[in-house]
Amino acid sequence: MTQRTPARTGGRRSLAVAAAAVVGVLGLSACAPDSGSASSGEDGDGAAVPVSIIYSQSGPLAAYGEAYRNGLEAGIDYATDGSGEVDGREIELDFADDAGDPAKAVGLAKDAIGSGTQIIAGTVSSGVALSLAEQAEQNEVLYISGPAAADAVTGINRYTFRSGRQTYQDVATAGSLIGDLEGKDVVVFAQDNAFGQGNVAGVEAVLGGGGATVEPVLVPEDATEFTPFARRILDADPDLVFVAWAGDTTSAMWQSLDQQQVFDEVPVTTGLGDIASYGAYGAASEQITFLSHYFAGAPDNDVNAAMVEALEEAGAEADLFSPDGFVAGQMIVHAIEEGGGDDVDAMIEALEGWEFEGPKGTTTVRAEDHALIQPMFAATLAEEGGSFVPELADQVEPDAVAPPVATS
Repeated sequence: MTQRTPARTGGRRSLAVAAAAVVGVLGLSACAPDSGSASSGEDGDGAAVPVSIIYSQSGPLAAYGEAYRNGLEAGIDYATDGSGEVDGREIELDFADDAGDPAKAVGLAKDAIGSGTQIIAGTVSSGVALSLAEQAEQNEVLYISGPAAADAVTGINRYTFRSGRQTYQDVATAGSLIGDLEGKDVVVFAQDNAFGQGNVAGVEAVLGGGGATVEPVLVPEDATEFTPFARRILDADPDLVFVAWAGDTTSAMWQSLDQQQVFDEVPVTTGLGDIASYGAYGAASEQITFLSHYFAGAPDNDVNAAMVEALEEAGAEADLFSPDGFVAGQMIVHAIEEGGGDDVDAMIEALEGWEFEGPKGTTTVRAEDHALIQPMFAATLAEEGGSFVPELADQVEPDAVAPPVATS
């Protein structure tokens, strides 16, 4: 396995893809290689298989991008028994920094597809994933989205797969904390912005669709006093509070809920973030039940142990989106094994319905819409040595949080 990360100086960067941070219809049919162009892996013959990786090396999602990349490299190494090759053909990874710049993303996409690359992977941003999914369909290349969680990625077209979980699985994991949803009351406590409103919509669709009554308590984004909003939670007397919050007021918000004794009256859940976020909850840390996509101590299986060990040997740490990268590596290798890296249709057929052991446990690429069916987790934070570490509270089985089959 080779890695090429050339500097971009304004000219073309071959075999590289980046992406925009917003959703857009990005036409690229003119970039598809014509029948006379020679790709790196034409007819096999031991030629390298180029794979373009989109990830955020810089910008606000850089930490997530780094975890994804580290996991990807470990996954390819694991799936190829350390050779970085499939049937004598080296997997040549070319990393491109999306940096959240749509113009740069389009240019890099044109370079990659125009140079004959048949496999694209990566993406933390959902907007980027949706844009690249459209380009994958237009140009008939295989695309494996990464940590981007938008439900719309699932089933968007036959060329697009995902190596991580989706929003439905996050919200369904939260719903598992209160069992049968019929007749239950759920408050969504969130900021009154696109992020908060999106979470309200997700909870209404998933938990509301399961029979729960969902009441949003939306807080102005510039608010600094949260007591009256905490009181509204208590007045609603819900069975569960789902918190969706981001930004500088996070600590003050948790402190206010604690002071108003919300945790004493009702179960509270939110998503467990990456390692850097474990200390953000203050005194409330040990009173929250977290829905969790992944933390290193959650799964108990040989694949996770191998990933954790490989990352540690590389000087990295298994983090929130490490398995998304690792699974992408497994999927890339499996696709090349069956399709040679050049036959996109064969690679798609190989991935559809594929069941395998990933870092999180038994994982299945659902044939109908390419949803990645996988376990999810519930966790708590415990103080240890002056810092907080996650502890497993429960594992939620894949079928219990599987999204409905998407129809395009």
